[in-house]
Amino acid sequence: MSKYVKDLISKELRARLDGVEDALIVNLVGLPANASNRLRKELSEKNIQVMVVKNSLAARAAAGTTLAPAFEGLAGSAAICWGAEDIVSLAKEITRLAKDKQYAPFEPRGGVMGGERLRAGQIEEVSKWPSRTEQLSLLVGQILGPGSRLAAQLLGPGGALAGQIASRAEEEESGEAAAETSGESAMQTADPGPAA
Repeated sequence: MSKYVKDLISKELRARLDGVEDALIVNLVGLPANASNRLRKELSEKNIQVMVVKNSLAARAAAGTTLAPAFEGLAGSAAICWGAEDIVSLAKEITRLAKDKQYAPFEPRGGVMGGERLRAGQIEEVSKWPSRTEQLSLLVGQILGPGSRLAAQLLGPGGALAGQIASRAEEEESGEAAAETSGESAMQTADPGPAA
């Protein structure tokens, strides 16, 4: 392949990988065509993109980017996977599919996360982390927890006090009503009415 063609391919790869900061390198060699199509379809449904590329061209395209460490010392053919909600979701999906026997030769080979190189074993560790959505829900729970406890502590005694005031007011109203009723009946017995 001429240098001109390599430069064109590298530019195209750089354009496709523009903005990608986290990616995983996987092995697709030996995967039958039908299994490969099913695998790509499953990944596509999860918004994960896969691109098979020659390592030297990928390393050339990724030079100077955060993806460069993923291609250091990489030999043989490989595919780049990127996308999903975050790197944890991507790692979870790749790890799940690698354990599926119908995609037997498919396996993670490494990757890059935040500019740091990941080994194949580290991808399974990353897949056990909480995803971005799970982390946000934990954070929101931690933020709202003390506030809801404080609100309950403030409203609890306030509600009890309001209940006591309301019951006292009811007692006084019923006491006044009883006094008025007994006062009216006393007046009726004292006043015999007009003589016939």
